Amino acid sequence: MTKKDIQAGGGSAPYRPSRRAMLAAPLLLALAPRLARAEGPALRIGSLKFGTLNWLTETMRAEGFAAREGVEIDSIDFAGGQATTVALQAGDIDLIVSDWLWAMRRRQEGEDFRFAPFSNALGALMVAKGGPVRALADLKGRKIGVAGGALDKSWLLLRAYAQQTAGIDLAKDAEPVYGAPPLINQQLPLGRIDAALTFWPFAARLDAQGFSRLLDMKDVVAGLGIAPPPPLVGFVWRERMAAAKGPQLAGFFRAAAAANRLLAASDAPWERLRPLMQAADDAEFAKLRDYYRAGIPGPFDATSVAACGKLYDVLARIGGSELVGPKPGFDASLFALSKG
Repeated sequence: MTKKDIQAGGGSAPYRPSRRAMLAAPLLLALAPRLARAEGPALRIGSLKFGTLNWLTETMRAEGFAAREGVEIDSIDFAGGQATTVALQAGDIDLIVSDWLWAMRRRQEGEDFRFAPFSNALGALMVAKGGPVRALADLKGRKIGVAGGALDKSWLLLRAYAQQTAGIDLAKDAEPVYGAPPLINQQLPLGRIDAALTFWPFAARLDAQGFSRLLDMKDVVAGLGIAPPPPLVGFVWRERMAAAKGPQLAGFFRAAAAANRLLAASDAPWERLRPLMQAADDAEFAKLRDYYRAGIPGPFDATSVAACGKLYDVLARIGGSELVGPKPGFDASLFALSKG
């Protein structure tokens, strides 16, 4: 397994996208019949430098799961999520972690993407313990930090849930403040925002600091009548890549499932991951570990796909064409099913 860095500006070996990239500007156990060992070129995985995907691939490497499957993984770090999607579209890498709404929109535009769950963790709405925000209605007239932008999927779902349960439109009745997750995490302790809607790793960090989960996004999804709670993020790859590297891809998913089983059952491998997790202290380390474990995917079957369809309908209604694109529609063939 090799590892490379794709840097944004400065530093050594900066990423130089191919001409195609410039123009482009759980886990699946039954992806393919089981093979004794995969042979052939490496599987090129694009990830964020300190992203949770690296926790999984490092465990696959260190515990020998990838080697057992005969899979060579070329792990390439990128500075941001958009860079990974551009590189995937260009064919510079084989596999990334992204949200299926992005992959669905690209598939409707003619791309041959497929999707399998990486994590079922969705994030949370975090508030100060004993603070003024104790219920969803208390957000009226207050500042809400939103990790991402106005089209962030959790934000759209929270808006739909607030409309349904509290009769308020948080986009109008509250004051959303959009920003990168680390920045949002800084604003809550300073009292500059009254609540923070953020991704699960950052919610875990706030949890460790003593903040409370006012709403888990799984509860929001369930409250919207969507069950079982579908994943938002997962592995995305091209069908044409799977045709060329099918054994490597199937071996990767088997190794990933084995790594997740170990991470779910044993604390020992987590000690090796501490440097990658960048935990400030033992409490933060424990929360990150526990949140990751809670999000390890189980079976992803036709019922799960149907739940994704319901989720798509809600997001399309709130986000509109700006989210789903000029050719909206739910394509169930995006999803690769698994038995867990």
